[in-house]
Amino acid sequence: MRIKNDLDQKVKSYVNQLFSGVGESQQLFELKEELTTNLKEKINDYQKTGMDEKEAFKEAVSSMGDLSGLVDDMRVLGQDKAKQAVYTSLTARVSTAGLIVGILVVIFGILTTSMLYFMDLPLEAVSGPAIFIVLGGAIVTYSFLTRETSQKYAMNKVRAILYSLSNGLILFSLFIAFVTKSATGEMFIAISSFMVFFLVGIGLFLSLIFGGTDRKK
Repeated sequence: MRIKNDLDQKVKSYVNQLFSGVGESQQLFELKEELTTNLKEKINDYQKTGMDEKEAFKEAVSSMGDLSGLVDDMRVLGQDKAKQAVYTSLTARVSTAGLIVGILVVIFGILTTSMLYFMDLPLEAVSGPAIFIVLGGAIVTYSFLTRETSQKYAMNKVRAILYSLSNGLILFSLFIAFVTKSATGEMFIAISSFMVFFLVGIGLFLSLIFGGTDRKK
């Protein structure tokens, strides 16, 4: 574990040094995160061929090629406050729209489920619309994580999708447990159905947590 942490720090230091003197921006944060991930993957691939850590790191850096063009682009962008403001404003609007849609979908699921329940319908029919709560929860998770704030940069979109998937699986495990219990009347079937999706969702969530990066500005 300590060796992995040392390597992670080495890669992070290299990427930070590569862009030293470049003004911070959301775009630079995303680029640095992408380069860090690519470097770690390349180092891991080289180590699998028998290289030691030092050789693998050197070979991985060399395989990235000349990045001076990217550095120059990020430096220009860092100096162009107008472009940064437009980018931040656009992503903020998209994130806000996603949050609104997600919350409305969740409310729709809750109200529809409640309405069917008070109509004295069978429980399996009542539980159907609850799937909208699962969908809305996933949308809210993604929109929240991809929102840039004054303290944090927005999360990488792929990583945010994985977080949304993990949250969706956890919510879906509760949904499927209720549906199977209503349809079969057997608690052990409900628990077994719940367990499959819940464990996958929790496992994905924990792997994301332990492999997270600092998004503080």
